[in-house]
Amino acid sequence: MSDLPTTRPSVLFVCIHNAGRSQMAAAWVQHLSGGAVEVRSAGSAPAGSVNPAAVEAMLEEGIDMSAEVPKILTTDAVRESDVVITMGCGDTCPIFPGKRYEDWALEDPAGQGVDAVRPIRDEIRVRVLGLLESLGVQPVA
Repeated sequence: MSDLPTTRPSVLFVCIHNAGRSQMAAAWVQHLSGGAVEVRSAGSAPAGSVNPAAVEAMLEEGIDMSAEVPKILTTDAVRESDVVITMGCGDTCPIFPGKRYEDWALEDPAGQGVDAVRPIRDEIRVRVLGLLESLGVQPVA
């Protein structure tokens, strides 16, 4: 009998527009976990496209988010996730008992250039590494 988990932990990142912070966080989890974590992102009022400065900042780290599109937050996305991390979406995120919720207070990169987005990107990376550790997931190189 194996002690390995039969399912991957799942994380949902939520911000208002699903165009910057939540997209970068999801991309970092996908990249740093090597696919060991199921990751989703969504917004309570999704933008029409992902913030180009966020795409550029992540590309500098070798992570291509150019194909991502903002998605609407659904109750199912919350229900299907083990951890829900909000980033300024207020009380629009549904709460389910037994879920782990965190709120990451991060500056909103909306309307800012890549120079302003880099420190937000780097802060998200640090937080994602802590999240992976808490989930028992070893980051990949």
